Amino acid sequence: MQYGKVEICGVNTSKLKVLSEKEKKALLNTIKNGSEQERKKARDAMINGNLRLVLSVIQRFTNRGENPDDLFQVGVIGLIKAIDNFDPSLDVRFSTYGVPMIIGEVRRYLRDNNAIRVSRSMRDTAYKAMQIKEQLTNKENREPTVEEIAKIMGVPKHDVVLALEAIIEPVSLYEPVFSDGNDTIYVMDQIGDKNDDTTWLEEIAVKEAIANLSDREKRILTMRFFRGKTQMEVASEIGISQAQVSRIEKGALDRIKKNIF
Repeated sequence: MQYGKVEICGVNTSKLKVLSEKEKKALLNTIKNGSEQERKKARDAMINGNLRLVLSVIQRFTNRGENPDDLFQVGVIGLIKAIDNFDPSLDVRFSTYGVPMIIGEVRRYLRDNNAIRVSRSMRDTAYKAMQIKEQLTNKENREPTVEEIAKIMGVPKHDVVLALEAIIEPVSLYEPVFSDGNDTIYVMDQIGDKNDDTTWLEEIAVKEAIANLSDREKRILTMRFFRGKTQMEVASEIGISQAQVSRIEKGALDRIKKNIF
């Protein structure tokens, strides 16, 4: 997307309305508790009032070579899902909930339309493996091995490995992986010489810091940063609110950072 462009999907972005937090809360409460006509009107106003939020999110994906109009439309789908599923009784800003939903929708679109085509059968194998992995994790309270997953599926181990690797979205070296509000850590910052003494000492420190986390914290961080799930997806699978996931995640990252540095 060119930054000088002010029109996308026929919408003049310079004229997009921006809602205040007070206006958002009022609309969300109407969507939740109003009459059918009031809900529809409030929903439309909420969508139109958050299109700038969609625009800001899709700018993160401008280096993928995708049509910006397509990304914007996909982002709007994520916005609509966020509006329809948001619980206004939670003490959470709508943008905190909406941004991950929009990002997740865009990432699913990019994954499904990746230039590196993955066959339907391999994709189905990968999704079935992930479902079995989640079921075994809940049942055994531990991460299952690839051998265990393959045995239940009745397929060779290497088929499971290849399928899971095939659906992993390529990550840019400039993809941010952590930010404390001041300094941002990118993927390229984590790449180093394995023979460097500093590197392996840091790895030991990280492993020790993670080992001190609770099982729930480990599971949430695994789902968020190794499986690429949004906070809402994690909340749905674990059975807690998105706000709780956010607090647990932040607390775990803060302790890891404190133990390392």
